[in-house]
Amino acid sequence: MKRLILALALLLATPLYAVQPDEVLPDPVMESRAREISQGLRCLVCRNENIDESNATLAKDLRLLVRERLVAGDSNEETVAYIVDRYGEYVLLKPTLTGANKLLWIAGPAMLIIALGIGFGFLRRRQSEPEQSELTDDEEKRLQALLND
Repeated sequence: MKRLILALALLLATPLYAVQPDEVLPDPVMESRAREISQGLRCLVCRNENIDESNATLAKDLRLLVRERLVAGDSNEETVAYIVDRYGEYVLLKPTLTGANKLLWIAGPAMLIIALGIGFGFLRRRQSEPEQSELTDDEEKRLQALLND
């Protein structure tokens, strides 16, 4: 019986969407386009959650804005560009590799390469240094005298 309940619960487990019935467009094609766009837009309140899954008021406003733009005749790209122009590129879950973002994408690997170069140079310089010579007899006697005191 427990296994049956568990299996039923797993079968019924579907992704939850925060889209309210009053937001859904009557045209299924337009609604699927809106959902596709919403999956790529970040909720600015919830951080790494798309606006389709967020219950935040701002996410609802963004969902409605997407649908308004689609009904107005915008393409998917124009709709996303409109929202990015309004809210900035942070609204994209997958930011583009243009402009200042190039610096951010390249900075991490560049810093790693620089750190590896510095570490490798340090180890090579350390290996090339001559070994310290052993203590002379006088130094050995002084050391013994200091340790005995």
